[in-house]
Amino acid sequence: MKTPNRKFEQWLDRSGMSRGELARRVKSKAAEWKQPHISPDATRVRCWIKGETPRPPIPAILADVFSEHFGFRVTTYDLGLGDGSSTDAALVYNPSYTATVDVVADLGRADVDRRKLLAAAPWAAVAGVGPSRDWLMNTLDQQPEPGPRVRLEDVTAVKNMFSTFQRMDIFQGGGSGRLVLAQYMTEHVYPLLRRSNTEDVRRALCEAAAEQTYLLGWMAYDNGEHGTAQRYLIQSLRLAEESKNVALGAHVLAGMADQATLLGNPGEGRRLAQAGRHGLSRADSPACLADLWCLEARALALLKDKKAAAHAVAQSEKAFEAVKPEREQTWAEFIDPAYLHGEHANTFRDLEDAKAAQEHARVSIDHARKQKRARRGAMSHAALAVSHLQNKDLEAAHAAGVRTLTLSRQVKSSRCVEAVQDLQRRMQPFGRNRLVADFNERARELTTAA
Repeated sequence: MKTPNRKFEQWLDRSGMSRGELARRVKSKAAEWKQPHISPDATRVRCWIKGETPRPPIPAILADVFSEHFGFRVTTYDLGLGDGSSTDAALVYNPSYTATVDVVADLGRADVDRRKLLAAAPWAAVAGVGPSRDWLMNTLDQQPEPGPRVRLEDVTAVKNMFSTFQRMDIFQGGGSGRLVLAQYMTEHVYPLLRRSNTEDVRRALCEAAAEQTYLLGWMAYDNGEHGTAQRYLIQSLRLAEESKNVALGAHVLAGMADQATLLGNPGEGRRLAQAGRHGLSRADSPACLADLWCLEARALALLKDKKAAAHAVAQSEKAFEAVKPEREQTWAEFIDPAYLHGEHANTFRDLEDAKAAQEHARVSIDHARKQKRARRGAMSHAALAVSHLQNKDLEAAHAAGVRTLTLSRQVKSSRCVEAVQDLQRRMQPFGRNRLVADFNERARELTTAA
């Protein structure tokens, strides 16, 4: 005879949802996970209460449903449905260093061996609340298990590989080389985290692993794999905390803020950027501070707070004036005029300030062209094209849009494709104009392939 699942029943009672309502929400969430065959009813929910354990990925889906309902992370363990998969565990900011190492290693293996299943896991809107709070509180508790020691030479090798993969991302897009990096991390880096080290080596290793794990998350983000990206970013934040590198942790929060805003959660994006700024008060990285203000401005623009957004842009520019590249960490290399002016262009685009958007876009385009950065150039040309559309100048928008297409074809980046699709939507009010038809025809191959 099955034992009733009291935990599950208590969470359901606490939610105020009926069994039928929970079943409907699970069905809807399963569709988001691209699992349309999952279609429970009230009777099935009653079976779960009586002790029947649903098959994966239903426990993880249930955890997401309850998390969204309550506004904080509810795990499969909380629901009495076991510890969950590595994908669900990767959304948890675990105070245990040993548990974090296990989770991030499992995540890497899932990325390499079960990529399609991992890619189906969606971005969870509330999952960033706990990690950003816990990072700020700076709570650490466990040391690694004893074993063969890691040498500083091992850490240096990892850092050298980071530079190689970061440049690959910058110049070729996140979809290029990400799985190679995931395999490298799974086979060579995450195993090192389980070894016993001196304290200085342990911190250096955690810092190197955090940088690489962040890069994995960023590359997944740029390639449109948002659930995968979120999980890597949360675990990167935990490793950054273990390394005591506050600026690196703030940098990870910047990535989380960028993702939240992109996915339609600017309020969460702003909060994450603010958390990064508060933490950064204990460290010196003008580049990271400039990025955090920049991303807060992006969120404020979508929240339609024009005055605050303009203030944030000004603060970003002020912070960047203090940057000395030789004093910044390697991961801050991309925070430069091409990047910042490109993001400022997007901020003013969203505020419908076409003149300011054009000014920033042109500065970004000029720097990106000199550096041969196709992805950044494509996105800034897209912002320029939108600003022309806001001025009803379809001819100028078409020219900038064609350049966006040319550059987008040079990289593997879902964000570039999305920028092109956004341009197509914004051109629709111009009807059957020949320039609109021409742009859509030129864009067809790129968007169809995506």
